[in-house]
Amino acid sequence: MSKLFSPIQLRDLDLRDRIVVSPMCQYVSTDGVMNDWHLMHLGQLSMGAGALLFTEATHVSAQGRISPGCAGLWNDEQQAAMQRVVSFCRTHGVANLGIQIAHAGRKASCNTPLNGSAPLSEDQGAWQTIGPSPIGFAPDWHVPQALDAAGLAAVKQEFVQATQRSEVLGFDVAELHGGHGYLLNQFFSPLSNQRTDAYGGTVEKRIRYPLEVFEAVRAVWPKEKPLGVRISAVDWVDGGSTVEDTIVFAQALQDLGCDFIDITTGGVDHRQQITTGPGYQVEFASAVKKKIEIPVMAVGLIVTAQQAEEIIADGHADFIMLARTVMDDPHWAWHAAHSLGVETVYPDQYVRCAPHLWRGAAQK
Repeated sequence: MSKLFSPIQLRDLDLRDRIVVSPMCQYVSTDGVMNDWHLMHLGQLSMGAGALLFTEATHVSAQGRISPGCAGLWNDEQQAAMQRVVSFCRTHGVANLGIQIAHAGRKASCNTPLNGSAPLSEDQGAWQTIGPSPIGFAPDWHVPQALDAAGLAAVKQEFVQATQRSEVLGFDVAELHGGHGYLLNQFFSPLSNQRTDAYGGTVEKRIRYPLEVFEAVRAVWPKEKPLGVRISAVDWVDGGSTVEDTIVFAQALQDLGCDFIDITTGGVDHRQQITTGPGYQVEFASAVKKKIEIPVMAVGLIVTAQQAEEIIADGHADFIMLARTVMDDPHWAWHAAHSLGVETVYPDQYVRCAPHLWRGAAQK
């Protein structure tokens, strides 16, 4: 019996396997509005990449976007466009749907990756960024405005409003983006958070604002639906956040009703030195999983079915998350099931290519 293809429950949501499609920014939205690219991208992934499919990071405000091409959910036009994509995936796909809700903080107001990812100039429409402290991501980056009490309250309300729109859209799962150096991660990391008030200093103070945002979102997200958080477990820079800090954060989230922790790393400081390799972030997920009772998701160069199977079977994580792997193979779950000798679900229109109905599968 495959552990990767064993069912699991998050609150009232039953998932048929442990394969999750990770949020992947596409940078092709206009004023935060999704378009045909998203219909194609998420539509194809909804048919055979995994049991749970997340949207790209969806931002709570124009100020909170990474770039002008990022998706948002702060107005009716954006909601209507996203509803079209969600409805398509519901009609034709077999995946449950999740949304990642985000604010870029000091890493906002940038060019898209295809245009270099550098901070926007004034001529390019740069906007004022915000963060826990007036410290730029790098020497040539915008200096953010430190959030005061009114700013903290306003951003928290933006997260709440985006969550309420997500519920109207019918998402099964929501996740707050607390990783990759974006706003909630900026509060967590001592490299970007040098406040001297109740929101800075010790790890307990640095997680205070992310916990307040989580608590406010949990209050409006339906009780029967799972809500999780992505955390960058380490910063890969001396003096940055540690696995021990992350465990404190994860335990506090668990106490507030968090349903899963999605463990990634890095992104908060331009000086990071990351050692990559197959499953290079799994060890951090494993360390957190040993200290909490809620499920943990692992991500980072997970490519083969056997590798994913071993991560789950050996107890390092409860879910594996895939990004570039499923960009390369949008039907990864079908092929993984075939490799591991189990059956999985196909959309009605594609059932005839399932191994038990198509001899060609044996040749792959």
